[in-house]
Amino acid sequence: MRNLPYRDAIREALIEEMERDPDVILIGEDIGEAGGAFGVTRRLQRQFGPERVYDTPISEEAIVGAAVGAALVGARPVVEVMFGDFVTLAMDMLVNQAAKTCYMTGGRIGAPVTVRMVTGTAGATAGQHSQSLEAWFVHTPGVKVVAPSNAGDAKALMKAAIRDPDPVMVFEHKLLYGRRDPVPDQVDPLPLGVGRVVREGDDVTVVSYLHTLYAAVEAAESLEAEGISVEVLDPRSLVPFDRGLLASSLRKTGRLVVAHEAPGRGGMGAEIAAVAAGEMWDCLRAPVVRVCGRNTPMPYAPEMEGFVIPDAGRIADGIRATLRQPAARRPWS
Repeated sequence: MRNLPYRDAIREALIEEMERDPDVILIGEDIGEAGGAFGVTRRLQRQFGPERVYDTPISEEAIVGAAVGAALVGARPVVEVMFGDFVTLAMDMLVNQAAKTCYMTGGRIGAPVTVRMVTGTAGATAGQHSQSLEAWFVHTPGVKVVAPSNAGDAKALMKAAIRDPDPVMVFEHKLLYGRRDPVPDQVDPLPLGVGRVVREGDDVTVVSYLHTLYAAVEAAESLEAEGISVEVLDPRSLVPFDRGLLASSLRKTGRLVVAHEAPGRGGMGAEIAAVAAGEMWDCLRAPVVRVCGRNTPMPYAPEMEGFVIPDAGRIADGIRATLRQPAARRPWS
């Protein structure tokens, strides 16, 4: 085990996959000599050369379009979108082309492109550099979506994404890049769709991911003093989503809170709540509670930003709220 920063774990995954497979290439803004805006690709151009680490102009449309085209003819490109907000400029390539290619060719052609999306707020980065857009891609058939919350998962999921035959969006939160976690010396790809229990509990299940996961754990720990036992789940991948893990937890707790930084309206929390209500309704003893970003563009002022993003206090209030609901009566029990 080594204690690695999140960014270094992703860099190791890129290096190991590039050494393993000569078809893996990197493409993005400032990923060459500059090493990327957040230092993930530092020194990789020196190691693999400019023919495999492509430094591009500032044009997300051109970057993603070139990567999708390369994937269609046999390469395995890894794109860095410096700020996930600007993937909006490449939505046609991702949503109308890469996501549909396998289906529209009857499986004869795939688009194995990995798109690294730098997501979330990092403190006073304002409305155009702070968004969490994962729900857009969760909504898109043909695309897989992963959201690693720690360094070990980041490395394992990056390897899995690069080897996957489908387009995979990898969401990396800005505030996690410097976070250190234990990482094994040997890391194998982690199958997509396998979540993990971060913290065991008996009274309520909380599902969260990326940076908000740590606020959920903090809330769970603070509620111990009130005699509330909270189980925290990290789905790790949003598409596919680990329904089995959620069902197993809800059979024990009967109550569900979902927390994430993205706005609540139409977010991943709504999808998880719908899965629970539609497929695990017999496990639920109270309404599902969502604790999410407020439905507003991200403000610049730190005080207002803190009001928009859910913190441990808001998550703890959401947990208390679901526990205040009387347990639903089950006529069959």
